[in-house]
Amino acid sequence: MSQTSDRANARRSALYSAALVAGMGALSFAAVPLYDWFCRTTGFAGTTQQADAEADRVLDQTVLVRFDGNVNSGLPLKFKPLQNEMRVRIGETAVAYYQATNLSAEPLTTSATFNVTPLQVGGYFAKIECFCFEEQTLAAGETVDMPVQFFVDPELVDDQEFGDVKTITLSYTFFRLERSADATKRSGAGGEDRL
Repeated sequence: MSQTSDRANARRSALYSAALVAGMGALSFAAVPLYDWFCRTTGFAGTTQQADAEADRVLDQTVLVRFDGNVNSGLPLKFKPLQNEMRVRIGETAVAYYQATNLSAEPLTTSATFNVTPLQVGGYFAKIECFCFEEQTLAAGETVDMPVQFFVDPELVDDQEFGDVKTITLSYTFFRLERSADATKRSGAGGEDRL
């Protein structure tokens, strides 16, 4: 081989390597939003659905919905459901409340992750309104009640594998959001972002 073809092969290899690195970087950047979209679309891993309206029918069958609240380690927040469970008719819109208290002496900006169990039922659990869709800022010592409006999709009963589920657990975990100095200045030190 000539020295010219060796250089051309080296350049081609370098370009392929650079393109591969750039492609992998782009995929890693897009992985979280794509995974989030996939989970919300399919209910994978217990991810609930977001609904714009109530179910189109309400069945006579009921399901017991249990509520669970957790806080990421080290977060000075008290968080709990205000009811442990409720029995709802499938397709019926219901409202449950959670309560959060900032135990620190400064504003606390948080967000909640959520899922349902059994995990496979996530695609049938729809939330119309939920505090988990937005960032939450609580002032020092502030306590707030947060609603979640939801229904269990009537299509659940047609699912051959999971249509006979009798109990669903809705679980939230709060974690701290790090905010930039610019974002803190825009929202004010007192935490004007409301729940």
